[in-house]
Amino acid sequence: MVRRRKRKKQNKALKALHPSTFFVKRGRLRFWRTLVVVVLILFFSWNVTDLKQIKIADPDVENVTKLPMNKLTRDQFIRRLAPEAQMLQVKYGVRASISLSQAALESNWGDSRLAYEYNNFFGVKATAGAQSVTLPTSEYIDKKWIKVDAQFRVYDSWQESMEAHAQLLVNGTSDNPRRYQAVITANDAQASARALVTGGYATDPQYAEKIIRIIDVYNLTQYDYD
Repeated sequence: MVRRRKRKKQNKALKALHPSTFFVKRGRLRFWRTLVVVVLILFFSWNVTDLKQIKIADPDVENVTKLPMNKLTRDQFIRRLAPEAQMLQVKYGVRASISLSQAALESNWGDSRLAYEYNNFFGVKATAGAQSVTLPTSEYIDKKWIKVDAQFRVYDSWQESMEAHAQLLVNGTSDNPRRYQAVITANDAQASARALVTGGYATDPQYAEKIIRIIDVYNLTQYDYD
């Protein structure tokens, strides 16, 4: 009995000198418990980092796909239209950079009333029998700009507007089916832009230069399939 009491006293003394914790027992590190905790900390740290990245990215994705066109930044506008422009290049041969730059210029980056209310991104005039809206516009006539009211085509979606634009460049007009063929067959985006003016797409004498500038500034040729 005396020896047992001595041992209990010795154990109590040891515990007092070396108190046990989750990580330490009698002054010795509990290796496996420590290793498990370290692994768990690293695992949760990596996952929290991933979650933070997702939370940072989500608002931008939401802006690009959900916000009205007239609420997008220029970069967001490009990213939103780029997949459609690339699909149309595969389908019709119209360079994505041409579709994007014209849409940006003609719609004032989605901010024109014709674009955000009526889904017309290319200033396309209405033909007989087509759904239309009359809006004021500027035309370059007799070497000067004048304000006129014109009937513009109304589309059900901006995708329909882009599709119609591509079809126009491929099929031309009733009086000249090959009017814009040089836009399709040109060797580069700059030549395609100049062919738009040659074909009579716009009255603005600086139209090609404006298109080329947009293509260069925003590096739109990165979306082309060459």
